[in-house]
Amino acid sequence: MNIRDEVIRIIAEQAVLDPADVTPEMAPADLGVDSLGLVETIFAIEEAFDVSVPFNANDPGASDFDISSVGAIIRAVEALVAGKAARGA
Repeated sequence: MNIRDEVIRIIAEQAVLDPADVTPEMAPADLGVDSLGLVETIFAIEEAFDVSVPFNANDPGASDFDISSVGAIIRAVEALVAGKAARGA
């Protein structure tokens, strides 16, 4: 599974957009994803990649999981997946 494409698909689904309309530079708010939508997006990411997003993901200063843009979310998911692989999970 391509992490970038899957994260974009999940975010696009939440924003009710075509994945082709979602770029890494966009912030969730640019896409019309509100705080509830962001929580639903995080749950979908956790399920799709079998990872746990840190509880404090909505506070960028307190978490390594950056939700400020689509690209930041992709990088954060890549880091979680890599960490999971490194632990052999």
